[in-house]
Amino acid sequence: MPFIPHTEDDVRTMLAAIGVTSIEDLFDEIPASLRQATLNGVPPGLNEMEIGRLMRDRAESDGRWLNFIGAGAYEHHIPAAVWQIATRGEFYSSYTPYQAEASQGTLQLLYEYQSMMTSLTAMDVTNASLYDGASALGEAVLMAVRAHKSARRVLVPATVHPVYRAVARTIVRDQNIELVELPYCTDCGHTIPAALDNVNARDYAALVVPQPNYFGVLEPVDELTAWAKRNGVLTIAVVNPTSLALLKPPGEWAAGGADIVVGEGQPLGVPLAGGGPYFGFMACRNEYVRQMPGRIVGRTLDVDGKPGYTLTLQAREQHIRRSKATSNICTNQGLAVTAATIYMALVGPEGLARVAEASHANSTALVDQLCAIPGVTRMFSGPMFHEFVVQLDAPVGGVLQALKGQGILGGLALAGDYPELGNGLLVCATETKRDDDLARYADNMQRILNPARSSDRGSKASN
Repeated sequence: MPFIPHTEDDVRTMLAAIGVTSIEDLFDEIPASLRQATLNGVPPGLNEMEIGRLMRDRAESDGRWLNFIGAGAYEHHIPAAVWQIATRGEFYSSYTPYQAEASQGTLQLLYEYQSMMTSLTAMDVTNASLYDGASALGEAVLMAVRAHKSARRVLVPATVHPVYRAVARTIVRDQNIELVELPYCTDCGHTIPAALDNVNARDYAALVVPQPNYFGVLEPVDELTAWAKRNGVLTIAVVNPTSLALLKPPGEWAAGGADIVVGEGQPLGVPLAGGGPYFGFMACRNEYVRQMPGRIVGRTLDVDGKPGYTLTLQAREQHIRRSKATSNICTNQGLAVTAATIYMALVGPEGLARVAEASHANSTALVDQLCAIPGVTRMFSGPMFHEFVVQLDAPVGGVLQALKGQGILGGLALAGDYPELGNGLLVCATETKRDDDLARYADNMQRILNPARSSDRGSKASN
């Protein structure tokens, strides 16, 4: 927090400038009956040193963890410059820039963000963010149904993030839109393309295709997209933006690529912190742009030929669309998008590719180390990006608790959302992990699952 050195003289000068004698006068519009004379339950004020100690203690109470949990929220290195710039006053208080003439800097940044995301996804147009990846999928389903016009059912693989499916279902169910689940291959871990052979495509507006999917496995995106195109069904891609530095972007998938692309932008420079912040992104082809929710920033030239930026296609309920609005979205995640734009500008295409490559390499190394431990097997054979599922021969909850006792967040138990996977454990390793981090995780897993074997090995080593 910055130090703001307002002396008593400064305060008196500011009050005089606005024509009041005290700070209390600023609240004279509040009836006396509603004002609280004292703040009961509020502890005495602390000095700077005491405040610093309190905040350090609170932070340390959360613990310092070696984190191997992913599942839609990923720990990546964020260059210090990202939030140093994003929290400047010009950006930190940014909201929807209604007054273009006073918001050129914010609008330009959002325009640059849109340009970067269209490049990353290989799509025609991107909006200026939604709440998060889950709600972005719900909005994409609504958008696809509007664009298709004749069907109100959407195919959603079981390999799509369970939270995304739940949120999307909540958003669309009161509009009589049905989400129909597609099964996955228990050997490979991806959607079964053959399951589409029995689907009457005329009943469906869209097919959702995750890449990579919730299990970290790469889907047969070309095969799935080609089926959708052949049958007049729109393709909604749900992608991890970091993976797109290595994988073929959805705009280049088979048969002309995806029609709508959504995902969670948190991996792009937004830290993990107590449930947020997050932001969703959405891209689409030009032919569907007027069905896109949210806002789009456009670039133009003024009468003097100078570039300028403004909001365009604001198809929401508070604007001229009213009851015909495509969405009731009434905010954006401006600060998180600002950080993502700065992050992408700083790391660039090559830097993002290095992040993706290092994450993939660490996950590959970790799954090999874990599967060398008796009692641990890899569950799915399909190629992965930076997450994988292993099967343990012990209850996952107990193993995770034991790992936590060693300062390790070992992953996410899958049985709650996928009972059929039993002791399945979803594990993630990004570029933030070093070789000794991987070894520490594997060594502790070995000790927890095979205590007798670990004890014997330790005795032999001491001899």
